[in-house]
Amino acid sequence: MDITTVNSMAYEEFMDIFGNVVEKCPLVTAAVWSQRPFLDFLHLESSIFEFIDSLSMSGKEGILRCHPDLAGRELISGTLTAESKREQQQSGLTHLRSEEH
Repeated sequence: MDITTVNSMAYEEFMDIFGNVVEKCPLVTAAVWSQRPFLDFLHLESSIFEFIDSLSMSGKEGILRCHPDLAGRELISGTLTAESKREQQQSGLTHLRSEEH
């Protein structure tokens, strides 16, 4: 996929592809979509960072609250995203006993 394709995406398609860039916080992707056209993928990435940096402290805390609890309820219930499962495996959380969660 090239940046021209990204820039021509309808909102729904952009959200389908990039909506989980900030895990479980599609609001970031939605806000960044309106900043098209992007010059390149680095510009897209920096737009995401700039949006997050521009948030108030409570907005940034809100993003963190959206992030899944890798060793808590979502692990136990089996609702972690593929990204979180990879993070969990890389950090050794898959080897915790139930009382360690």
